[in-house]
Amino acid sequence: MAADSSDSASKKLLGLDSVLIHSIENKKDTSSRHGDDSSDDTFTDGDGALSEEDAVTVKVPLRTSRRKSVMPPSGIKINNGDFLESSDGPDHSPQNSITSINSISSLLKEKFALPFPAMLKKKRPQEYKLRAFVGILFLSIVFLVGFAYVYHQQVLQRAYFKSIRFNNEERIVRVFSNNGREIMYGHLGMHLGGDQAFRCLPNDILDDRSVCMEWMHKARLYINYTEHIGVRCYHVTWESLTSDFHPTDCYEWSDGHLYGGGQTQKMAWPIEKGSVKMSPFITGDVRQHEWGNVLKRYFISSNGVTVFVDPDTPLYVSVNSDRPRQFCLQARHDDFAYVYHSTPFPQLNYSICTSSNMKSLHSFFSEKQLWDGLKEEDLNVINSLLTEPVWQIPSSPGSELNEGAIYNYTEDVIALGFLRQGHVLLSEAWQPHVGDFVLDPFRFPTMDETIDIIHRRGFRIVFTIQPFLSTESTNFAEAVQKHLLVNERYTEHHIPALTRYKDVASAGMLDITNNKTVPWLQTKLKALVDKYHIDAFYLDVGTAYDMPHYYRFENQLTNPDQYKTIFTDSILSAVEVVGVSGAITRPKAPVFVSLPPFASSWKSMQSIIPTVLTYGVMGYPFIMPGAVGGDYRDSEESHAGVTGNATVMGNRSSESGGTSTHLPLPDKELYVRWLQLATFLPVIRYAHLPSKYGDERVLEMAKVLTALRLKIVNPLLVDKYVKDALEFGIPIIRPLWLLDPNDPTCHLVTDEFSVGDELIVAPVISPRTYEREVYLPAGVWKDGIDGSLRKGNRWLHSYAVPEDKVAYFIKMPDDTRF
Repeated sequence: MAADSSDSASKKLLGLDSVLIHSIENKKDTSSRHGDDSSDDTFTDGDGALSEEDAVTVKVPLRTSRRKSVMPPSGIKINNGDFLESSDGPDHSPQNSITSINSISSLLKEKFALPFPAMLKKKRPQEYKLRAFVGILFLSIVFLVGFAYVYHQQVLQRAYFKSIRFNNEERIVRVFSNNGREIMYGHLGMHLGGDQAFRCLPNDILDDRSVCMEWMHKARLYINYTEHIGVRCYHVTWESLTSDFHPTDCYEWSDGHLYGGGQTQKMAWPIEKGSVKMSPFITGDVRQHEWGNVLKRYFISSNGVTVFVDPDTPLYVSVNSDRPRQFCLQARHDDFAYVYHSTPFPQLNYSICTSSNMKSLHSFFSEKQLWDGLKEEDLNVINSLLTEPVWQIPSSPGSELNEGAIYNYTEDVIALGFLRQGHVLLSEAWQPHVGDFVLDPFRFPTMDETIDIIHRRGFRIVFTIQPFLSTESTNFAEAVQKHLLVNERYTEHHIPALTRYKDVASAGMLDITNNKTVPWLQTKLKALVDKYHIDAFYLDVGTAYDMPHYYRFENQLTNPDQYKTIFTDSILSAVEVVGVSGAITRPKAPVFVSLPPFASSWKSMQSIIPTVLTYGVMGYPFIMPGAVGGDYRDSEESHAGVTGNATVMGNRSSESGGTSTHLPLPDKELYVRWLQLATFLPVIRYAHLPSKYGDERVLEMAKVLTALRLKIVNPLLVDKYVKDALEFGIPIIRPLWLLDPNDPTCHLVTDEFSVGDELIVAPVISPRTYEREVYLPAGVWKDGIDGSLRKGNRWLHSYAVPEDKVAYFIKMPDDTRF
């Protein structure tokens, strides 16, 4: 009986070999040793599972990894307390080891041979626990990886201030709008590589609550925050700790547009449509240099972000130089632009400001109360420049500017009958040599009488002056003797530094920082005013590259363009000034800032609107365009030449060194289309009179355009938008996005502009073109050609513009109905 019980128990245990993970071969060997070939029928049903009547609860102890026997060791208790003892003892053969290759193979065969329900029935709780443990472990690993990523991207990007996040390790800064949208992405310290950042030492921490970080022996970074009504500003300051480290921050924007800075070589509008390599941010000639004659360290994005750079920063700028839609700022000392500096090592200091939209942001930063200190006669000068033409007298082929040319020109203007008198502008050619500051007695023997006649005719007379003295000038020797000139940098004695100025091969430059220079120059100019009753002066200040390369001032300038501001203010305090050829800060009213001279070509005409709009965005509301039809013509017909002189005469050479000829009459169609555009600009300036073409059609079109300006444009300028410019600093000529900053299409239009908020102009700027695409912002607009009403916020396709017409649209009241 005991033997039968032992055999039965053995057979039941052998039925568990699939659970105990043993091979089929071991099972067969064990069955044969107990003498029962049909033992499978005893404890399994037909599908290989345990029968209900033989189902037993088997407690199997954990086996060691060293030995795993098929037969349970003696002493295992089964059901009723009986013990199973092996007659042969435990089998320690290789076939019974879990490491046996045959066992693993047999196990796989048996497992996959069983139907799926049987597999489920044979699984034990221990196997479910193991799988659950593995699953939990896998999910934990996934969670830890995800947590590490979030920690790196979010936790390390500390929100030091509201709406700005900064990653210390990668130096990534993100600026967000009020609604949480990312509006600017920047990479600070481009040249630091993977260096680690440390907290600044207590002695280096500022008391203005700035966040301070330091990269050992390379640079130190400060970030601060201020908030105004509706405007948040983040102030970034890099202090280089070594002379060979140039702090460089680059910003990108995935959408939106960037404006400001100044005129560039291709005069892209917006800026991202062009490209500017990393170069010093100083004025120059765009035919040779990256930037033009009027600059401001101010950039604004359509996403509602502005970037202001401190004037003492030795600033280099690049746009789309290394990658698209990237704008980089760099501080660098060099041997010309930033040879003198206020700190021993380069320091980059700028502010990023945000607001709800770019219109409110631009209005916030526009200079307010420009009328402060404005006299009544200054306001009269502004109004006269806006309502009356500026007459730039050209020279005739084979002759120079003389007294007779001025007399005859003003007489021709009066003979036309429809053009009003205005300011007669003379180039620097009124002097025998540049820097004489006296009239040429041979070409202007009775100029005092001629000017008296000009005044009686209703004109005002304006002389162009400059800070350069030709070495042939009668004043050069005196200036050298009195140490009034800029000196050579590496000399101990007062040796004047020489440069070129237009067609003057050798010239000195007045040191306007010298306390003796300003009174000397003011005396010369007052003598001219007293003797000839000159009404005002026009200042041709040149560009930074006109300065001697190794310049040395009495009082050093951290930025060479600061010379323009000092020179303008010094002259303005003594005599009347109506215009300057270049600037980096807005001069006091009534001074107008000139556009650069443009070549007489269609390509140049296409650059006028972007340049005018850029100047306005930078904060120069009072601008003076060049002559109708172009200022000069050279062999290359440069598309946007800047000579530093807005009164270039035909017999003067350009700054590029190429000699231009006397300016002939521009192409007739070009002249007419240029005149149509100039009719709506703040100042209209003539060199060639429309009567010179001998074509009645040209003369008639000029009459119509003059009447249009008197009737529509001048009232808007004088009665409304001059006051807005003086009170709020907003431009008179505006881009369409200032009318509707939330309309993305307004940012795409580059050949239209608005006079204030209520007059849109869409001139033709291509040859042999008699129709164009026109976009109107939201509202109701009256067509200036046919008088019809046009619904805004849409394109007018193939809009017809005959040669004698210009497309313009007047804003109607919002309640206007068709």
